[in-house]
Amino acid sequence: MTSQSLQWRPMTARDLDGVVEIAHLSFPDHVEDRSCFENRLETFAEGCFVLGCEKGRVHGYLVAYPWKGESAPSLNSRIERLADEADRLYLHDLALHPQARGAGWTRPMVDQLVRQARTGGWPILALVAVNQATAFWEGLGFSVVDDLQVQARLASYGPDARYMVRHLHA
Repeated sequence: MTSQSLQWRPMTARDLDGVVEIAHLSFPDHVEDRSCFENRLETFAEGCFVLGCEKGRVHGYLVAYPWKGESAPSLNSRIERLADEADRLYLHDLALHPQARGAGWTRPMVDQLVRQARTGGWPILALVAVNQATAFWEGLGFSVVDDLQVQARLASYGPDARYMVRHLHA
């Protein structure tokens, strides 16, 4: 795999097996099954992307969708419909296959998501950092929401989970 052969593109249903494989490698303590990713793709396809090559193999993925308030969906759950009053774009997952890590693929996709959020009128990007990734997300402009009530809602994500936001300014 050469880095020149990879590019971020919209996710399709054909990519889901590769997405699930990378999710299980990246988040072994936060397992979500294929139906969860299918649901996100069906609910908000414009927020689902894969890092892929011309042969179709998935090397990374990003899933984001409109969300309301300082909370996060339960792990491995379905979203029946998006909230009409969504006030932020929630970055559900961003993961790279171990062989694709460290090659600079994350920042361009996060930058694209920032542009998408601004275009969609969402002034905030939000996420839950797990696997001690807080410093990584801080490097991409996110800040921890230091609120005990918000943190309490993340119990299912584990003790190191941190709710983080990035305020987008015009």
